[in-house]
This record gives sequence, C-alpha cells and structure tokens, in this order.
Amino acid sequence: MSQVHALVLAGGRGSRMGGVDKGLQLLGGRPLAAHVIERMAPQATRVLISANRHLDAYAAMGHTVLTDPPGLEFAGPLAGMLAGLQALPDDAWLLTAPCDCPHLPLDLAQRLLAAAQPHGLAFAQAEREHPTHALLHARLRGPLAAHLQAGGRPVLRWMDALPHGVARFDDEAAFANLNTLAELDHPGSPA
Repeated sequence: MSQVHALVLAGGRGSRMGGVDKGLQLLGGRPLAAHVIERMAPQATRVLISANRHLDAYAAMGHTVLTDPPGLEFAGPLAGMLAGLQALPDDAWLLTAPCDCPHLPLDLAQRLLAAAQPHGLAFAQAEREHPTHALLHARLRGPLAAHLQAGGRPVLRWMDALPHGVARFDDEAAFANLNTLAELDHPGSPA
C-alpha cells in the first residue's frame, strides 16, 4: 500500500484572527495545530507542518516544518500543499488539513484514498466542499507548481479542473474551522 504523509496547513496570515498565528492559538490549553496533529498522526506514515512564521514553535511539536516555496510565500493553502508534495517520495500521497480544524475525521485518509483512486486527487465534502481536507498524489507536484506560477490561488478551482474524487461525510461539524479568537473561547463540541 502507498505511503500517506500528513500535512498540517498552518502557513497563513491569520487575518480572520487579527493576524495571530492561528495554529499556535490555544484550545483547551494546547495549540490548535497540536489537536490536528493528534488526529492526523494515526492516519499517516509521518506528519509535516506547513508554516511561514514561528518555525521554532512548530518544530517543537516534534515534526518537520516546511515553508512555502520561494516566491510563493503566503500564497495560500496551495503553496503549502506544493511544499508538502515536494517533500514526498514519488509514489506517496499527501493528506492535508488546516490547522484550525481540531475535530477532523479519524478515517479521513482511508476515505480520501478510496475516493482518490485512480485520479490522484480527492477532497472531503459534507454539507459543503472542503478542498483543504484533501489527498494528493506526489505526481501532482508539477501541475500544481505550474498553476501557482501562473498566479492561480483558489484551492477548489484548481482541484475542480483536474480529474478528482470526492469523499462524502455526514458530519459537517467534523470540518468546523475555528476562525476567530471568540470561537476558541467557545468552540462547541464535535458530534
């Protein structure tokens, strides 16, 4: 079976949280990124973290930290995905999830892998599409690099232009993003 490597997407500017580094904000006394790592680690061979600030703080979580490729710093989730793909062996898969989604499904990799065959790409959908909860094959690094160099940024637009699968989930709450500091204080609970 192919190797799945997990990537926590924590490379954004945190603009909806007032510019703070979202992955390092505390939920229940632990950084948001640590919650995501805890849920992704059992689903993957190794965990990587995409970050562009506070690299030492992310490295202290015990996983390899990747920055956006040169010239694509803070270019959005696709830049982090490209950095992750560039760090993989040619026959591996990259499982991605944003750092502000602490309740992601524990069977995300398994279900995305089933949907990604033979396309090389799949993303999650519950009540709506969740393109940053995705599984990408390493062979997509070339097409993704070309898309980014041409100025493409929206994740779903790029994915929709390629053959892809969709893994359907019943629980929209599993994909809830904590986007504001107030949501961290009152995050609700997963189903």
